[in-house]
Amino acid sequence: MENDIKSLVSTDWLAEHIKDPDLRILDASWYLPDAGRDPRSEFDAAHIKGARFFDIDEVADLRSALPHTVPPVEKFMSRMRAIGVGDGHQVVVYDGAGLFSAARVWWTFRLMGFENVAVLDGGLPKWQAEGRPVDAKPATIRDRHMIVKRQDHLIKDVTQVARAAKLEDHTIIDARPAPRFEGTAPEPREGMRAGHIPNSQNVPFSTLLNDDKTMKPKADLQAIFDAAGADLSKPIITTCGSGVTACVLALALYQIGKTDAAVYDGSWSEWGMYGDLPIATGPADA
Repeated sequence: MENDIKSLVSTDWLAEHIKDPDLRILDASWYLPDAGRDPRSEFDAAHIKGARFFDIDEVADLRSALPHTVPPVEKFMSRMRAIGVGDGHQVVVYDGAGLFSAARVWWTFRLMGFENVAVLDGGLPKWQAEGRPVDAKPATIRDRHMIVKRQDHLIKDVTQVARAAKLEDHTIIDARPAPRFEGTAPEPREGMRAGHIPNSQNVPFSTLLNDDKTMKPKADLQAIFDAAGADLSKPIITTCGSGVTACVLALALYQIGKTDAAVYDGSWSEWGMYGDLPIATGPADA
């Protein structure tokens, strides 16, 4: 297994390395509530050979009222041990949408201090479109210990984000589609106000992807952030609806050298719920 692989790997790379003994493949498929898809059932029917299922809604802090927030360190360790992922492994994460929820798991591993993790560029759709094999058999699980060193600089809470928005000493980038950011379209979750965090910029995550759901080249990514008015010289906070596509932004920023972008875990599911937090509507401020 080669060291220091990039945060994105191609389907060709995975096909070449799929039999490496220290490779661990995770299916992190997750969909918005209105998608009508059951990721676990889809995994059981067809997955990349050797993959284990990472349940974003269960490997989470279930004490929180917010969806799929970061799990306590101990829970993350126990869940990874249960699926046979630990120290010395190279983890590759994919999802059934192409490049969507896999980025959330990539970021979660990095938050836990685990750096040997990459996202499969284009995910399961690209893998299957290329005629590569899938399987329905469960993986053989072998226990492996994992040491976790949480990297708190990679996550922000609502108090930190509110301060950053007020002082404008961070660049806050929102991954939601423009109509939701501008407040002209309703949120998919009930009880959410419409709009965005004041002094934030909008880079819809879909604009960072090609038609086949692979990530665009570095030069294009840089140009998209520049066009959105996102000042990347400041510390960066990414946000979205519930902390999933904010991680696609973090992954894209990682490609262009911004490896320390923090994710607002609560995102709009939290900010949009509380009437005492300020909101802005319309396009981002210049």
